[in-house]
Amino acid sequence: PLTQDVQQDARVGVLEQQLRVANEHIAEIEARDSLRTQVLANISHDLRTPLTAVITHAEILRDGILGPLAPRQLDSISGIINGGRQLLDQVGEILTYARGAANQLTLTPTRFHLNEVVTQLNALNESLASRKGVQLVADVPGDLEPVLADREKVTHIVGNLLGNAIDFTPRGGRVWVKAHNAPGEHGMDCVVEVGDTGIGIAADHHELVFREFAQVDASASRQHHGTGLGLTIARKLVELHGGRIWVESELGGGCRFYFTIPGVPA
Repeated sequence: PLTQDVQQDARVGVLEQQLRVANEHIAEIEARDSLRTQVLANISHDLRTPLTAVITHAEILRDGILGPLAPRQLDSISGIINGGRQLLDQVGEILTYARGAANQLTLTPTRFHLNEVVTQLNALNESLASRKGVQLVADVPGDLEPVLADREKVTHIVGNLLGNAIDFTPRGGRVWVKAHNAPGEHGMDCVVEVGDTGIGIAADHHELVFREFAQVDASASRQHHGTGLGLTIARKLVELHGGRIWVESELGGGCRFYFTIPGVPA
């Protein structure tokens, strides 16, 4: 019995030592992750000011405030403005991701009609869809129950999904936004669908697309570029509202992204 007790104590000692080492590794990983998030936030914040200045000065040139420009010069200036805005959007995504990773995102709920948000986003994306030859359709009933949510963040979620759908849908395709009410835990939830007839996503990549910096096509020659954070941020914002987000898709069969905005007790 004494020998058994000694052996048992030795095993306990080994397990405690392994636990200490594991906890040290976890703490080190968390510290590195926190440092990475802070670096991303600092860089993104510092980039916004000079980028905004570049865009502003380019717009001054485009508007002829400093004198007229030749057509080819105007085309070049337009390229600078468009590229700058795209880069500024990506910097904004990184900053939002960093704030979400540091649990610094908060909600400011208001009651509003979702069809107002969808109408606004469709108007903003109509030109892009038209240039690509993609049909943009909205089916959000005007009598849909108002939602109690952070309007800016819901706009961000739908805008991200809509932009992705247009980007990944070839000419002649269709992109749509639908919404309906469904019974939820605390009343009538709002279920939003953003779908397309694009290239689709293989079943084994459905979870991958929501991971940070994920790219289903990670090759250097991929046609669709971005930070790889859009869907990560969308999921974070949906979950902040207490909802969930998921995708239904298959290769060649288009995509249908869904998310829920939970209802509130009556």
